[in-house]
Amino acid sequence: MKHLTFWGNSLVMAAALLAITSCSSNDNEQEKPFTTDPVEQTKFFVCEASGETRGATAVIDTLFTEDDIEWFNVTTREVRFKNQDEQLFSKLMKNYHKEGLEFRLGESLLFEVSRFVSDFDSRVFTDLVLHYSTIGEDEGNPRYYLHDCYPPQFIDDECTQANIKKNAIQWETFTKYLESKGKLRK
Repeated sequence: MKHLTFWGNSLVMAAALLAITSCSSNDNEQEKPFTTDPVEQTKFFVCEASGETRGATAVIDTLFTEDDIEWFNVTTREVRFKNQDEQLFSKLMKNYHKEGLEFRLGESLLFEVSRFVSDFDSRVFTDLVLHYSTIGEDEGNPRYYLHDCYPPQFIDDECTQANIKKNAIQWETFTKYLESKGKLRK
């Protein structure tokens, strides 16, 4: 009986040693530093609105990312893209009659832009819009703006003001993120 207990204990000890050695770290692998800074772990992107939780890698309908943005002017709300070309405009025009664009920071929805609109849009929007403008001092150089409403004369509307308050925290996160990437102008 003592002989069986000895072998049983030996078997348990051998299993424990095997488990310990298999869990030890491999000295050839470099440890990745842990960071809690969301700026380092997240990526800003814009996609079609879907109501689903998703990340940039899971989105096939990404319209643009932070890499496409040259700068954002917080005063005029102009978004300058590195390549303000037909390809970007074509991607956005596909969303012209769809419901909204999601501005996302990693897995988190920052805010939803109600529509992509142009200077000749006759509809009224009392929430954020991505405005494509060809009217102005340089008509050959189209501009993109993030406006609180469209057309601008509805800025004092009660519904527009409520939406501005609703988006305030997310708007601050958006501008701070762009500032951390060196893409904010004042």
